[in-house]
Order: sequence, then structure tokens, then C-alpha cells
Amino acid sequence: MRDIVFTRQSGWIPNVIREDGELKLMLGAGADANHEPRTFTFPIGEAHLAVIRNDLARHLLLWSAVLPLCDAAGTRGRLDEDAAVALLDPILLAAPADVDALFRRIRWDRSRLIAHGADIGLLERGQVCAAMRAATETPNGKRAQEYHVDRRRAERGAVFGPLDAAILRYTGQYLHGATVPRRMPDAVDSALRPEVMRVIATAEQACAGMRIGRDPRRGNRATDKRDWERMETTVQAAVRRAHPELVDDAVGTVSFLMCSEAADRSRNTPMEDDEEAAGHRADFRGSGRKTALSFTDDKGVEKKWLRDGPRTAAAEFWEFVGDRSAGDNEVFTIEDEEMGEGIQLHFYADSIARITTLREGDGRSDPEYRVEYRLVDGIGGYRNLVGAFVRGGCAALEQHGPWMSDVAEFERARRRRDAR
Repeated sequence: MRDIVFTRQSGWIPNVIREDGELKLMLGAGADANHEPRTFTFPIGEAHLAVIRNDLARHLLLWSAVLPLCDAAGTRGRLDEDAAVALLDPILLAAPADVDALFRRIRWDRSRLIAHGADIGLLERGQVCAAMRAATETPNGKRAQEYHVDRRRAERGAVFGPLDAAILRYTGQYLHGATVPRRMPDAVDSALRPEVMRVIATAEQACAGMRIGRDPRRGNRATDKRDWERMETTVQAAVRRAHPELVDDAVGTVSFLMCSEAADRSRNTPMEDDEEAAGHRADFRGSGRKTALSFTDDKGVEKKWLRDGPRTAAAEFWEFVGDRSAGDNEVFTIEDEEMGEGIQLHFYADSIARITTLREGDGRSDPEYRVEYRLVDGIGGYRNLVGAFVRGGCAALEQHGPWMSDVAEFERARRRRDAR
């Protein structure tokens, strides 16, 4: 039979129980093989209970010293009760100087004490009893997280000033650098907020007019990596020039914020607007030359575009690519059957082919085609070539050369580029 004798407000601080007439300290720590929390107990005496009941600081110190023993038990092992019991008198009943000396010799969980209000400076100087004078029952997990983040930064030589820290708090990246940044002005101390906003204004001015377009080769919501890198470089250069005192982490989080916001705007823009903003709008609904185009992928799926439809050819095509592109589907074709010409995009090789019908088949002989190849520089290059083709066909691509009809020559050019 188990009865709770003493507990604190925070459910994680160890409880004192009476089990089969014996006083024990009970705490949850670690997890078993099924990821369920493990519970450990070990015997204590009445004198220990009296201190635990009346001295929060000593209670927390005992907890921090026992937790490494629980970790050592792993998912199945037993708690080393003798080692746990051996901690009771030196932590709960000894003089503060002796407790401090003990903590310089044993392993203990620093984060628990910091979460419960320990003075970090005193802890780091080995004065654990004095550090716990302001201890609280209610934990602040974020405080412990920030301490560990600061230590990791210090280990790699990053020393933050108040403005650096404020900028990372503004973007929500102080604790987790991989978190998508957002604007959180209320997270910044009011005295530092104007300085933070001046840094943000510098970044906004630097990338005004820049955009991050979409890259349908990687899906309808993917964005252009080169556009991202271009904006990132521009913002970082401007911020470093205007605010040379900032550390790399602060500069990086500001550029991350600008790029993330630009990418989100692009993802939420209709494909027609995205094409127009990128300068590749191909709206030839008023043109008398083309009436229809056919889009196909490497899986044999086909989609038709008609001049009288509500959308531009380029928008329809790139949406088709975004819907269908995959690791095993990287060849897409645009064909104008009426004119007997088309282009084939090879995303796996960063290349394109333009195909012109020289002679139609007549049942007795196969048709004859002229196929010419060209290397392509990123999604921006593809957009330019697709836009030119849907506006003026293969003839409009002539100015976007050089085009190579010799396959061996093209392969040599591709290998030279890839080697660079």
C-alpha cells in the first residue's frame, strides 16, 4: 500500500510516500523501452522528511543529484539505491560549505536548478546553496533552455550583446535557430525595441523590390534557392555595413526573416501573378499565331492549353510541372502540334531541347526532326526559355543560344559545366 506523505505544487519535484510502512522518496525520470515515464523510489528517514518539507532549496538540490542516477538506470535497469541513500545526509543535513564541496565532486542536473530559479552566476562558481536562496516551486523551463543555448554559443565562441539577443528574441529564434522566424516585438525589452526595429528597417530597405520566385520543379510551394541566396546575401551585407557590432547569429536571423517572408508571399501568390512578377509573363491570348499547346511529362500524362482559356500558357505549364514533378518524373514537354515544334525540359540535367519538324511522315516514311540542345542555368533560365517559346515558338529561342545539334558536343559541354 502506498500513501503520499508530502508533495509540492510542481508534480515533477519528488514526492515523499509511505510504502508498506517505510518512508521513501519517489520521482519520475527517464523513460522505459516503450517511452513511458519511469518511476524510481528509495528509502529516506524522518529527519530527511523534515528537511524536505521545510527547505525547498535542499529538496531541489537532492533532486538534481539523484537524477543522474536515474539516467544511469536507463530504460530497464534498477536505480542504485545505495548511491541514492548515500546522498541524503550530505545534501539534506550537512553544512552549506560541505554541500558545495559535495557538488564539486558528483554529477548533478544543473538545468533543474536553473529552471527553479537558481542564481546562474553562483552556480557556476560552485556556490550551490547560496544559488538556491531564490528558488521557486514553479519551474521556468524556458530559463533553463536559454542557459543551455547560451553555453553552446559560448563554446563555439559566439558572445552575444544585449542587441544581438534582442534581435533573436524578436524573430523567435533565440532558443531554436531552425524555427521559422516571425516578428515578435513583445518578446523584446521595450528599451531595446527601437534599436531592433532600426536593424529590421535596414534589412527591409536592402531587399525592397527583391522577390523569391517559385521553383515548380520541386512542387507547387517550393521556392527558388538562388533567389533566396541572392536576397540573403544582399540583406546580410547591408546589415553588417550599417550595424557592424552585430554577431553573425543576429545578422543571420534578420536575413532569414526577410527571406522567409518573401518566400511565403510567393507561395501564396497565384501562378499568373508569380509569372508576371518574375518578368516572364507569357500572355498571348491576343496573339493570332498560337491556338493550343500540349504539355506532357515523362509518365505520359498530358494537359492541353487553349488560347481562349482564362489562364496564360506559362502559368498553366508551371502549375502542371508543380503538380507532376518528382524524382522519377523530371522531363516535361511543351508542344505546338499545329506548328510542328516544341521544347523538352530535362530537369535532371539542367538542359533543354528544342525540336522542329522538318518533314512530316506520310505513312511510307517517318517524320524528320531537328533537335538542338542547350544548357540551362536554374529555374530562372527555364522560365526565360519557356516564356520565349510560348510567345514566339522555336524561332524566338534563337537569341537564347548557343544551341547544339551534336549530342556528343552537348555532353562534353554538360560535363565541363558540372565539373565546375
